[in-house]
Amino acid sequence: MLIKLKKAPLLLVISLLFAAITSAQQIPAIKLASLDGAAFNSGDFNTNGKPIVLSFWATWCIPCINELSNINDKYDSWKKEANFDFYAISQDDSRTIKRVQPLVNGKNWDFTVLLDKNQDLKRELNLMNIPYTIIVKDGKIIYRQSGYVLGDEEILFKAIKDNQ
Repeated sequence: MLIKLKKAPLLLVISLLFAAITSAQQIPAIKLASLDGAAFNSGDFNTNGKPIVLSFWATWCIPCINELSNINDKYDSWKKEANFDFYAISQDDSRTIKRVQPLVNGKNWDFTVLLDKNQDLKRELNLMNIPYTIIVKDGKIIYRQSGYVLGDEEILFKAIKDNQ
């Protein structure tokens, strides 16, 4: 049976359905590792009660590095204004993983960096491209940002403050 939509264009309906589906998505429990090799379970992002920012990046991704460097420049002042956690989740694989620690050290990034070596978390969340940033609160994804242009970090911070 074919239903005609007279008042709402099909693209709008599809967009609303996608928004409803993705807003209810939870972070799956995937094993990640910290830079010092400690195990970390991404399912822990669902139970914190405050906004948790997850930024997916890689050492070979220039926009990713630019985004994280610009966030790092403001990170201390952001932490004074808002109660949130921030994790940069590397998508580097076995060929490039050895570049992560030297890059993080060289950039003096203050936030926690985790390794998603097999891109399991990225795949479970159906993320296609990086940089990709999400905010999780109370187990739900409440914000998504794909790509990066200068100034996007301000939009991200507003979303963090709006969801405390």
